[in-house]
Amino acid sequence: KLATEQFREKLGEGGFGSVFEGQLGDERIAVKRLDHAGHGEKEFLAEVHTIGSIHHINLVRLVGFCAEKSRRLLVYEYMAKGSLDRWIYCRHDSNAPPLDWRTRCKIIANVAKGLSYLHEECTKRIVHLDIKPQNILLDENFNAKISDFGLCKLIDRDTSEVVTRMRGTPGYLAPEWLTSQITEKADVYSFGVVVMEIISGRKNLDTSQPEESIHLITLLEEKVKSDQLADLVDKQSDDMEVNKQEVIRMMRMAMWCLQIDCKKRPKMSEVVKVLEGTINTESNIDYKFVATTPVNFGVAGDACSSAPPLASDVSGPR
Repeated sequence: KLATEQFREKLGEGGFGSVFEGQLGDERIAVKRLDHAGHGEKEFLAEVHTIGSIHHINLVRLVGFCAEKSRRLLVYEYMAKGSLDRWIYCRHDSNAPPLDWRTRCKIIANVAKGLSYLHEECTKRIVHLDIKPQNILLDENFNAKISDFGLCKLIDRDTSEVVTRMRGTPGYLAPEWLTSQITEKADVYSFGVVVMEIISGRKNLDTSQPEESIHLITLLEEKVKSDQLADLVDKQSDDMEVNKQEVIRMMRMAMWCLQIDCKKRPKMSEVVKVLEGTINTESNIDYKFVATTPVNFGVAGDACSSAPPLASDVSGPR
């Protein structure tokens, strides 16, 4: 209460609680207060357990936590520019200029490095399961860090998959949620969606668009087949137009991440190498990114979900 002046300055709210600005000694902090006693207990412990034991420049740093009776608080480093969604959507009602291409590239690379660390460099593989712009925070210099580990799942390195109940956010969910066999490649698909949103300056699922354009990833399928990818580039930014060829190369990397068959998607360390220019994007890409029916994704095991999600919950409308 002291640090936040009685929770005075609200920065935002998510599914599990509200976030307030505060000051702890010399450091500005963000305090997440979890709502509802007894609600989100698992998520709270998952977040503390996960983020408390990992450290990476592209993951939001957990300063500390409090769990006293029903009061549960998480204290993070403060991220001055807030979440990415504020900077890539709704340009028309914002005074801030659209992000230039270099800044967008930096954000994409930062997120890729953070995910590569979670998937490949921790003792256990950590699958985030809720990668979306609202969970990507930006510091004063637009360096991006991944936050919100409430849904994450730890996978032992010697197991090939984790079977879990459906979690995450409609519009960012990989097609394999239809079969309920999930690996870290689900994050790769969500990352592909986020890259497309950053490039086009809009949400994947945007009901304010004409009916044929509501779903960005379906639109991507159509535009790549008709060789009109440039149509999807954010029109609010002249800088994006200037760098159109680079932008289209980035889209092709996103498409590799959006492959319906999770085995055909790259590892995040390969994405980082593509972004650094040391390897090329896979050229043999299937231009279908939206599953319309539950399919066998070729993952070992015969796990099935008791109530399979609707296809529209996964990547969007058909």
